[in-house]
Amino acid sequence: MAGTLHGPVPDGTEETVLSLNSPKLNGIRRLTALDTVRARIDLAVELGLLSPGERLPSNAAIAEALDVGEITVRRALSSLCEDGVLERRRGRNGGTLVAEHPARGTVDAAEVYRAQTAEVHHLIDERVVVECGIAHLAVRGATPAALAELDRLVEAMDRAESWAEFHSCDERFHLAVARATGLDSTMDTYGAVLRRLYAYFLPYPLAALRDSNDEHRALVEAVRAGDAAGAADIARRHVETLHRTMFVGLTG
Repeated sequence: MAGTLHGPVPDGTEETVLSLNSPKLNGIRRLTALDTVRARIDLAVELGLLSPGERLPSNAAIAEALDVGEITVRRALSSLCEDGVLERRRGRNGGTLVAEHPARGTVDAAEVYRAQTAEVHHLIDERVVVECGIAHLAVRGATPAALAELDRLVEAMDRAESWAEFHSCDERFHLAVARATGLDSTMDTYGAVLRRLYAYFLPYPLAALRDSNDEHRALVEAVRAGDAAGAADIARRHVETLHRTMFVGLTG
């Protein structure tokens, strides 16, 4: 990527830093990986998506869900504890938790996310267009093996114990639907749109995520039944709701 620099971070590992002087970079692309994790967790706390006293998933699970390294997650959580957004507790019931009275307005990078409202809405609309076409084509191309994989992922989301685990399965599910079309070009196009939108993903209450899994299940059944129009409509509704449920809808 143009304007990308690499340099050592204090713990001796290497982290990607995006140059603020590059005219091609804007919005969250100007943030370090560390700042993106800080911003996303801070926004989730501020919006009530993560509740006071709620325990965060493991560093490894968060790293996979937010597409960063574990060391970056560890540093981000430590800094959020210092800021008063999170706290650490020892013992069997310990871990990293949302503070009982989390500090507000301490993470400047969160404002960069807030400023991306128009970009996020555009990405949601772009995904709607692609997702509907994928669902329609999956009806024609899905093999028994592809359907079995989708069933396994739906079941995995039913069993997910955290938002991080669910999100990782969710990404694999939607890519598996695209793969079921049998068109490599579809995977490339859809994968790019999904990655751009998922860069704005925040932690979300697990109960709400489980409700969204009912739509995943309905989509698989429509594909299995050969109902192309029904599959496309389920996909449309599943993605369009992001206008209301992502942070761009919750922040007004």
